[in-house]
Amino acid sequence: MNSTAAQQSLLEHYVKKILAAPVYELAVRTPLQLAPGLSEALGNQILLKREDLQPTFSFKIRGAYNKLVQLSAEQKARGVITASAGNHAQGVAHAARQLGIAATIVMPCTTPELKVLGVRSRGAEAVLHGESFPFALEYALRLAEQTGRTFVSPFDDPDVIAGQGTVAMEILRQHQGPLDSIFVPVGGGGLIAGIAAYVKYLRPEVRIIGVESEHSACLQAAMQAGERVTLPNVGNFADGVAVAQIGAYGFEVCRFCVDDVITVSNDELCAAIKNIYDDTRSITEPSGALAVAGIKKYVAQKGVLGRTFVAIDSGANINFDSLRHVAERAAVCSAPVLANVSATSGAGTCARS
Repeated sequence: MNSTAAQQSLLEHYVKKILAAPVYELAVRTPLQLAPGLSEALGNQILLKREDLQPTFSFKIRGAYNKLVQLSAEQKARGVITASAGNHAQGVAHAARQLGIAATIVMPCTTPELKVLGVRSRGAEAVLHGESFPFALEYALRLAEQTGRTFVSPFDDPDVIAGQGTVAMEILRQHQGPLDSIFVPVGGGGLIAGIAAYVKYLRPEVRIIGVESEHSACLQAAMQAGERVTLPNVGNFADGVAVAQIGAYGFEVCRFCVDDVITVSNDELCAAIKNIYDDTRSITEPSGALAVAGIKKYVAQKGVLGRTFVAIDSGANINFDSLRHVAERAAVCSAPVLANVSATSGAGTCARS
């Protein structure tokens, strides 16, 4: 089988898994909502896929449930363990309670309290370990080996990827007109792999653009190197994507399905949180605002007009006491790039933090 045929076969495999994923037993179909202020300011139609409206306020419930529901009776009886910066943790906890499965979640000590409480309120055991996700992951894998519980990866698992891919299925059904690009937040790569597999199989002309924090840009590093690399350290401001290495299953798809990867600063994320609030009156966490920050940067760099862009608004689990910092840093950024300002003017850029 040649490489093109192998790639198509891989995409077909994921499309079938996505179509069969029973995520709506727990997750909801979220709206694809016009962002009028951003659209007018940027001179392009900006649509927000509102995954912050899921029961756990993040898309992660999709992949978590799709994985847990397909475990064998024996695996369910033994229980599950996972590592997460918080959103996957809440998804696993919610799905495990629904299915009657005991769940232990290892989370970094830097995890926002809101996410820890979200796990415990759903009946799962939350174990705080390590300063960042890689340390929590290592400890969770060790615990899984010691206890015999099934490890549920937050992103590096075909069933998790397929669950996240149902986001793309909804987008293409909700918007059947012209669509230039879908901007996707990237942490470990499960969401972008699922979306890319589905979209590139059905509408290959639609561009898939990953957006990463400049402090955890593991997909960009892997794409440049042609192989997965491990970042020496990661920043925790966008804690939902603070991952040092892109997942193996995800990168297998991303390496030929992702058209571009953009990185953004913490200040650009804060400005994007404000933009989303202005248009929706909802408060997004930093990792949830990555896609909007990426669109703003893309428009400023490319000077494009009249296009239709989708941004995945991926989560809203942010501590209330963090909002003052977000508001202060958002003020550092200029207003969104205006439609009549060229990409070379520098409008829409922000000071780095």
